[in-house]
Amino acid sequence: MSTEPDKSAFDTARAEAFAGRMLAALNDGSLCLMTSIGHRTGLFDTLQALPPATSAEIAAAAGLHERYVREWLGAMVTGGVVEVDESGTRYRLPREHAACLTHAAGADNLGAFTQYIAVLGGVEDRIVDCFRNGGGVPYAEFPRFHAVMAEDSGQSVLAALKSHILPLVPGLVEQLARGIRVLDVGCGSGRIMNRLAELFPLSRFAGMDLSPEGIAAARAEAARRGLRNIEFLVRDLSDFHETAEPEAFDLITTFDAIHDQGQPLRVLQGICRALKPDGLYLMQDIRASSNVRRNLDHPIGTFLYTVSTMHCMIVSLAQDGEGLGAMWGEEKTREYLARAGFRSVATHRLAHDIQNNWYVVRK
Repeated sequence: MSTEPDKSAFDTARAEAFAGRMLAALNDGSLCLMTSIGHRTGLFDTLQALPPATSAEIAAAAGLHERYVREWLGAMVTGGVVEVDESGTRYRLPREHAACLTHAAGADNLGAFTQYIAVLGGVEDRIVDCFRNGGGVPYAEFPRFHAVMAEDSGQSVLAALKSHILPLVPGLVEQLARGIRVLDVGCGSGRIMNRLAELFPLSRFAGMDLSPEGIAAARAEAARRGLRNIEFLVRDLSDFHETAEPEAFDLITTFDAIHDQGQPLRVLQGICRALKPDGLYLMQDIRASSNVRRNLDHPIGTFLYTVSTMHCMIVSLAQDGEGLGAMWGEEKTREYLARAGFRSVATHRLAHDIQNNWYVVRK
């Protein structure tokens, strides 16, 4: 590889265009932080329900302090999210913007995703240290990550569970209704398993996750719902390939969980070991290629590589793991599934879900 410095002619127009791109990124990154605040405080929902209103009226309706709301509105107006009248005192959220910023938008609510920017920024110092010295950052250093992931999952998975996801496998709904044994590996806060346990009382469900915080939330939700057909376990899965109960489950699921694991191949081998010979493994993971050039047109590629760098990869490395990262891609996913012992892999994509592939996997 050449070590000669780049002596090509300096392209002033290109430099100016790139500087403009970075200024836009600075504004857009700031807008993500303000959008996260608007999502968490309910300001977008409040604005949607009001006619054009003053900052004091908006603050009163939202139950918030006016001075903060007024400054937040300044960011929303200059960011092109909220509109202000000629007097500069009355604000409105256009219906077209509310369609992807309010809780009423459901799976289309992009405001929920902006929370990741603030959560990841909170561990930037630790990550910079890892760039210099190696190592990783454990799950415990991400105090709100599980809550944001649960909300993300609630929008993209939970809402489509019965209508789009389970029907990917013909006959699966009927099996669940009759009663089968189901395991979710890397269950996080357990929202998906708790929902399935509620829908299918004759089936038995279990969830495993490394995070005590996530499992505590899962157990609390199960208790609130009075569910008796589900259990949750705090479990380090690094030895799952050896300790998984053989041929015990009819259905095993993972939801964006494998690439975070310290030893992902061992986890997949454990899943293969725990699955009955005629069982099904339903795997949700990031839609991407293992070749970065093939991700140039990915609609949220930069976001996903950022989440990977600042969470998925780094929590794996904190366990002395592989650090596969979220963007390990379909090619490597299929390679790992084959190495784990699976022989049949079908890839599905859902129209409402731009970030995930759905793999239907069998032995």
